[in-house]
Amino acid sequence: MRFYERLRAIQRANNSLLCVGLDPDPEKLPMHLRYCDDPIGEFCRGIIEATSDLVCAYKMNLAFFEALGGRGWLTAHRVLSHMPPNIITIGDAKRGDIGNTAAMYASALLRDFKFTASTVNAYMGEDSVRPFINDPDRGAFVLALTSNSGSRDFQFLKVGGKPLYERVITKARKWNENQNLGFVVGATHPSQLKRIRHLVRDMPLLIPGVGVQGGDLKQAVRYGCDAQGEMALINASRSIIYASGHEDFKEAAHTSAMALRDEINLYREKFF
Repeated sequence: MRFYERLRAIQRANNSLLCVGLDPDPEKLPMHLRYCDDPIGEFCRGIIEATSDLVCAYKMNLAFFEALGGRGWLTAHRVLSHMPPNIITIGDAKRGDIGNTAAMYASALLRDFKFTASTVNAYMGEDSVRPFINDPDRGAFVLALTSNSGSRDFQFLKVGGKPLYERVITKARKWNENQNLGFVVGATHPSQLKRIRHLVRDMPLLIPGVGVQGGDLKQAVRYGCDAQGEMALINASRSIIYASGHEDFKEAAHTSAMALRDEINLYREKFF
């Protein structure tokens, strides 16, 4: 199934725009998991079991797995093997390099790990993104306007009278022949999000920054969705996966994810 079709299908099947970010910090794991053979794996599998009926996607931040060395790659594969087959999986590695190197990164993420999509840095141009979007069944989210405070260092710089992030979007839209490209836009920039949705029409937006980072959820839904109230993936990580640091972490994650999914849907009903 083509990437856009698959995304719409799971958002409708689970009635959810929620994307849960798997950022498993060993220092924040529940104490009872820290001494098992694969604490990160056990933690992530628990989060997936508790939330898979409430989400449209999981975004795995590969830094938290790479930091474990060789065993981290094995853990990442094991976590992915527990994903329900219809859920979108995003390899959040923000790769971006010259064409032949990008091809190897894309092969690792899309063929070895078999992620449905990846996050990509387009700073080096089209050849750094192209290998991630050659397969119409796989998607890529290009960094456009990120949720971190440092986003203002470069992304708002004017280039020919328009901010750099808008130039990135305008250029990258031309690469979307396979209808499988989207953008990362932080919920911490609601007014810019409105403008970006106008520019990209029905392309998907991966929207981090709600929850701990303080992004406005109501505005993220209102301006992040397409005209059908879809094609936004609203990401929350720490507020869900660390809802409890104790043995009830799965139950707490389920409760937190359900509350956020339901709040998102209330705004969808209001605006669409």
